[in-house]
Amino acid sequence: MSEMIGFIGLGNMGHAMAGSLLKAGYALTVYNRTSSKAEALTATGAQLASQPSEAVTTGGIVVSMVANDQALEEIVMSPGFLERLGPNGIHLSMSTVSPATSRKLAELHAEHGSTYVAAPVFGRPEAAASQQLWICVAGPHAAKERVQPVLNALGQGIFDFGEEPGAANIVKLCGNFLSLSAMEAMAEALTLAEKSGLDRSAVIEMLTHTMFSAPVYQNYGKMIAEKRHTPVGFRQILGLKDVNLVREVAEHASMPMPLASLLHDRMLAGIAKGRGDMDWSALSLDVLENAGLKLPPSSKE
Repeated sequence: MSEMIGFIGLGNMGHAMAGSLLKAGYALTVYNRTSSKAEALTATGAQLASQPSEAVTTGGIVVSMVANDQALEEIVMSPGFLERLGPNGIHLSMSTVSPATSRKLAELHAEHGSTYVAAPVFGRPEAAASQQLWICVAGPHAAKERVQPVLNALGQGIFDFGEEPGAANIVKLCGNFLSLSAMEAMAEALTLAEKSGLDRSAVIEMLTHTMFSAPVYQNYGKMIAEKRHTPVGFRQILGLKDVNLVREVAEHASMPMPLASLLHDRMLAGIAKGRGDMDWSALSLDVLENAGLKLPPSSKE
């Protein structure tokens, strides 16, 4: 690949995604606030930038994968970022953020002659490392065509939701809401099974090989059944952030979402109990507690 790609944000997901781009043959310049997280990537050929604008090539493509809206806005507004990206430059934003933030940043990029494309992803870090992400994309048609090879190097499927960038973010929030809802349902069902004298793992084994054979049930079901919430693919504190975004969009659309409110309270309770850095599947521990069951030792941190 001849085009230099910038990559900003090297958390669990970002690091794996940047590694996939290197494997695909892209020349990569990476930036992360904690530069030590880039060591494995620089050891395999990536260049290290000392600030966001240094990861940008004028008229080129820069990818961002950061934790929240604030972090994304700080990157875009950092000194020289938009100016250096300039005409024909593309910012491929793959973070889970609010549609309102995407719309605002798309307008800001347009004022500088560049293009903002929203492309949030579904999948845990292991899926990112094996180029198995599912990607939602929205933005101007020409820009989407140009970034197609980059997206192909990261995912197993790309779904286009039109030109309005906020649309992709709404799809992503809907998907995360459904994932959390599935985890809540599994936590309640498996706790009911346990309190009825059944083996949690045997129950989820049967269910995920028959009626509920989707990855979200198979992967998270096993973690919930085993009361094991490692490795951490997505922290509970970020799950709460996403639920808050869902509720924000729902309020704007005058859309009651009572289950989202329950999930908000469930995750807030977990964070209050010191589980914010555990995997978001750890919301199931609150279900155990409410049922009067003992928690596994690893949850008492």
